[in-house]
Amino acid sequence: MLDPILIIELGVLGLATGFLAGLLGIGGGMLLVPFMTYILGARQVPPDLAVKMAIATSMATIMFTSISSVRAHHQRGAVRWEIVKRLALGIVLGGFTASLGVFALLKGSFLAIFFALFVSFSATQMFLDKKPVPSRQMPGGTGQVAAGGVIGFLSGLVGAGGGFVSVPFMTWCNVPIHNAVATSAALGFPIALANVVGYVIGGQGVVGLPSASLGYVWLPALAVIATCSVLTAPLGAKAAHSLPVKQLKRVFASLLFGLAAYMLWKGIAAF
Repeated sequence: MLDPILIIELGVLGLATGFLAGLLGIGGGMLLVPFMTYILGARQVPPDLAVKMAIATSMATIMFTSISSVRAHHQRGAVRWEIVKRLALGIVLGGFTASLGVFALLKGSFLAIFFALFVSFSATQMFLDKKPVPSRQMPGGTGQVAAGGVIGFLSGLVGAGGGFVSVPFMTWCNVPIHNAVATSAALGFPIALANVVGYVIGGQGVVGLPSASLGYVWLPALAVIATCSVLTAPLGAKAAHSLPVKQLKRVFASLLFGLAAYMLWKGIAAF
């Protein structure tokens, strides 16, 4: 039985990440992982394992958030499905490679530091909002499969839905921002599914997992966060088409810098 305060904490996290997933096209992992690491650590889960479980559980919630978010975007005709089809193949291959192989081999402290550095880079790009060269376009089919592989692999290491890579990549290729956000939301499901299968298989037999865990995925947190995030993801998607996304990105980037600093501290302290 979960503590009522813990349920409230997880519920608030779910509401916030669901809204951000719809609004900015991110899976919420950049927000979820630091808070989940703290919550698991408070429940006496070893630091190294807490980071891995936070990443895996965060990714599992994206399976539900992405479905809710993409429905709202699709109803507005904003999803570029031809891009989704090409990137998805690479995403699945890259996700399996990361979650089933590399993830299990790396220490949680290294993953925490990698998460912090990558989120800092993503936040900087988000804050600066650089404009692409007008003539640049999306690469061909092979290039998009390769790009999907990179997105899936990086997502598997940090537990995020790939929006932190796919949205900048698509806007860099002159895909309009609203289409990039909507398409990124659609990519969240194959990213999450491929990685979660790897986390579940790779986490079998690991010592120290809390009760009600499926591999590295902590099921009670998944249930609460997913339930709440599905409620707010459509609201975020609706807001994305009416709110000043550029200004919101800068506010969110500022928050990410703080969360990255926390994860960097956790990673260094675990060595």
